[in-house]
Amino acid sequence: MGGTSHFVHRLSSLTDAMRACDPSLEGHASRVGSHAGVMAERLDWSDDQLRVLRLGAALHDVGKVNLRPGLLQKPGRLDPEELSALRAHPVEGAWLIAGIPTFEPALPYVLFHHERWDGGGYPTGRSGSEIPLEGRLLAVADAFDAMTSLRPYRDRLSSDGAAAEVERCAGTQFDPTLAQIFVDAHASGEIVTECSVSVAV
Repeated sequence: MGGTSHFVHRLSSLTDAMRACDPSLEGHASRVGSHAGVMAERLDWSDDQLRVLRLGAALHDVGKVNLRPGLLQKPGRLDPEELSALRAHPVEGAWLIAGIPTFEPALPYVLFHHERWDGGGYPTGRSGSEIPLEGRLLAVADAFDAMTSLRPYRDRLSSDGAAAEVERCAGTQFDPTLAQIFVDAHASGEIVTECSVSVAV
């Protein structure tokens, strides 16, 4: 029980820190985990894989706790320097959880959820199957939630509009197979959305 208690305490500490730097991160992580879980179940992932997925979803934006205070709440678009700082959050997150055995399985989610199928993502610029499956899967769920969340500088897309965007970007931004799995799950009503306010990127 001691190990479990320590794990829960460490996870709670990190999620509290995320909530403090941007309250929207908690709801975002929960929704991303839910959407990604639907996809993973369609892929017949094991219980252990689903457990790690839930952890990865909870921690995927943890690197944002190292951002300059106020950056995530800035109204309007970020300037190039600010955008560069924000795009460092996958690496910052990987540094935060590396070396913690209970969190290390989440590394592929934390480090690779902003990579693109065509190689135009960050932080490593990997493409196609060079990107770990965990990162490719979370990328779809993460982007969908971002598109359906309110931003200070743009309106949110409808759930149908965001799903259409996922389909449009299959083979460029997203793994085409995973994008189709998501679109099919959305069409069947398995993807549930709610209005949220977020500035996450």
